[in-house]
Amino acid sequence: QVQLVESGGGTVQAGGSLRLSCAASGYASRFGCMAWFRQGPGKEREGVARILVRVNSPYYADAVKGRFAISQDNAKNMVFLQMNDLKAEDSAMYYCAASVEICGLDAKWYTSWGQGTQVIVSS
Repeated sequence: QVQLVESGGGTVQAGGSLRLSCAASGYASRFGCMAWFRQGPGKEREGVARILVRVNSPYYADAVKGRFAISQDNAKNMVFLQMNDLKAEDSAMYYCAASVEICGLDAKWYTSWGQGTQVIVSS
C-alpha cells in the first residue's frame, strides 16, 4: 500500500513563492513517475509537472514553465514543487500523484494520489 502526503501549501501574494512537498511511503519504489496536478474552483484537474524518477527528468505544463520546478530526493522518497512568481491563476488544490509505467501530464495514468494541499495566491 502506497501513501502520498502533500504539505507546504498556504496563502501567498502574487509574485511570491511556495515550496510544496510530497512524502511517499509503502513500496513507493514501484512508481517510475511522480507528478503534481492542480484543480482550481470550477476547473478540471490539470497536470502541472512530472518527473521520471529513475533518471531525474522533469517536464512541465506550458502554464508554469520558467516559474515552477519539480525535484526529488530519492533517499527520502520525497518529491518537491518549487513555485516562483506565483499568479492568481495558480490558486488551486495541488495534488501529488504517482504512476507505475506511463510518465506524463494525463491524470488517467496515475494510480496513487495524495489528499491535496491548498495554494491561494492573492493580489
